[in-house]
Amino acid sequence: MRMIEDHKVNAADPLFIAVLDEPGHGGANHEYMVEAGEHAKMLHIKFQNGTIPEAGVNGVTHEALLAVVADRLRGFQNGPYGCKANACALTHIEEAMHWLQQRTLERMRRGVEGTHTV
Repeated sequence: MRMIEDHKVNAADPLFIAVLDEPGHGGANHEYMVEAGEHAKMLHIKFQNGTIPEAGVNGVTHEALLAVVADRLRGFQNGPYGCKANACALTHIEEAMHWLQQRTLERMRRGVEGTHTV
């Protein structure tokens, strides 16, 4: 099991992220566990593993998780916690979503979406 600490600003941060599986076909991992707080509430995140035509829908996509984070930041921006840092983070998350969508559209144009073809 490999631990991820990229999210930590403070060494005392109570969130722990563990990678639960080995890298798959494309070199990325698919399963993560986030453990939060002293009561050890856990969140299991499983990403899509394999193409949908081949494996069916079996996990979440990057785009779906980014959409959740973008929605939260929009909420903060529309409430009392709006600030430049949130606005910048939201802009970059929206940009990341744009590029992931562009990648999918390009794969569709080339007729390779839903395959392991690069």
